[in-house]
Formats: sequence, C-alpha cells, structure tokens
Amino acid sequence: MASLPQVLKRRLVAQSRFFRVEEMDLEFANGVRRTYERLQPGRREAVIVVAINDDNEVLLIREYAAGFHEMQLTLPKGATENNETVEEAANRELKEEVGFGARSLTHLKRLNLAPGHMGFTINVVLARDLYPEQLQGDEPEPPEVVPWAYTDLDGLLTANQFNEARAIAALTLVRLHMEQLSLAAH
Repeated sequence: MASLPQVLKRRLVAQSRFFRVEEMDLEFANGVRRTYERLQPGRREAVIVVAINDDNEVLLIREYAAGFHEMQLTLPKGATENNETVEEAANRELKEEVGFGARSLTHLKRLNLAPGHMGFTINVVLARDLYPEQLQGDEPEPPEVVPWAYTDLDGLLTANQFNEARAIAALTLVRLHMEQLSLAAH
C-alpha cells in the first residue's frame, strides 16, 4: 500500500471570503519532490438533499450558478451552521430553498469533490415525508422549485439542463437506496 507523501512546507498563496489556496511542498516515498496547490478543506460539513414528495416527485431547484453565470437545475444544498448535524442542515436547507421540511431524513453517503485539488466533501441526504414549512434563506432571490417525476429519473439524468455532477451522483445513490429498500420489502 502506498504511503502518504511527507509534507515539507505549506504556505498560503491566496485567500478570499470563501477560499484559501495553499501550496504544499511534498516528498514522495521514492524521493520525488513536487509542489501541489489545493483549496484548503472547509471548516463546515456540506449537504445536498434529494427530497421526494407524496406525489413521488423529486423537488429540484433552478438557481444562479456563478461559476457558469447561468441558471442551473439542481438539488437543494448548503453548509451546516451553528453545530447542526448533517440531517438538521439538510432539513433547514430544504425549508429555505424548497419550502418543505422532512420528517424522514436518511444520510446516504459522504462524497469527495475533486480530491486532487481540494479537501471538500458533501453529504447526500434523502428527505421523505415532507410537510410545508418555509424559512428565510440566504439566496439573493428564492430558487424556482421544479418537481420532476421520480419514475423519470433517466430523463432527468440525461436532460441538457441538469449537469451538476454532485446532483447526478446524489440521485444515483438515492435510486440504489430505493431499489435496495424495494428488494428488502419483497
């Protein structure tokens, strides 16, 4: 099994309100030295929520994506606040972005995001047994809620308007979870 490289030196090379870029001088077991840049790991957990309502629809949102300067169809997501658990943060984000809370929250998996360049993760949470409840969010304008039939997940996963890898991974994990539940019930 390969061992971790030795960190020879670290230095902060850039910083903004949201990101810290760090250079790391590393030495690998074979003596090779390299300098890597990375976004330093976040200090809070992040969540992405797959909410399925009583009509068997996935509740998507259309929101502004600054990285592409466009509106994108995706899933509700955000960061934990004030010592929230992942499930509490998922429920709060759902209330802020979709206008529903969930009585049933299931943490499915923690995903790494571009681990070669940053130490960020996001937790996939399935939300069921929804009830109406709206909280004020931090978005500059409320996201548009777009219900999508769960029975047409293939259509969603291949839709030109649905491209975010985290959301695609989350839906794939939910589909596997739901299939396992269905098999266990039979």
